[in-house]
Amino acid sequence: MSEAPPKLIARRGLMLVLSSPSGAGKTTIANALLACEPAIVPSVSLTTRPPRPGETDGVDYYFVSRDEFERRRAAGELLESAEVFGNFYGTPRGVVEDRLAAGGDVLFDVDWQGARQLRERAGADMVSVFVLPPSAAALEQRLIKRAQDTSQVVAGRMAQASDEIGHWQEYDYVIVNVDVGESVGLVSAILTAERARCERQRGLAAFIADLRSGL
Repeated sequence: MSEAPPKLIARRGLMLVLSSPSGAGKTTIANALLACEPAIVPSVSLTTRPPRPGETDGVDYYFVSRDEFERRRAAGELLESAEVFGNFYGTPRGVVEDRLAAGGDVLFDVDWQGARQLRERAGADMVSVFVLPPSAAALEQRLIKRAQDTSQVVAGRMAQASDEIGHWQEYDYVIVNVDVGESVGLVSAILTAERARCERQRGLAAFIADLRSGL
């Protein structure tokens, strides 16, 4: 008689937060991670700005009025929020908590301020990674090669990067993004290890009790 396959151990999901100064590569790493890790999905933010051509409500953002945003923030329905160029952005609490409870993971691409708010509200559910460039010169070259900003904006981003990097000690992990492939591998390894933490495996005690009863 063949042995029955082992039961899967129920797990609580986690929030994986990536931060970096602009141009250091966190968004590239995030997109590559989403392509190779099917159990993690990107966080979809709430915003008061109007949809851009090609954007879909509930996929790119949840588009709401300013009054609706303020109502949700006042009711404690947002994990974090910020104002950017006159528009508000925030992370819906309910959607994230439902996914974590179901054992799924959520990926966040946010700055240090957003990460700090998430840490205050999510606690042990959150795992944070700060991405550093290999050098100041490399960061400047990456910003220039993107060809998205004027030289004045690039200079401003370089000046801002120093302040952003100063918050590295608030993160659980720090990686230096020399090679994107290697960086994605490091973040994937962090994700794998954090999924195996005892406190996240809700069914572990029952599994062990069942295992010991058969010995």
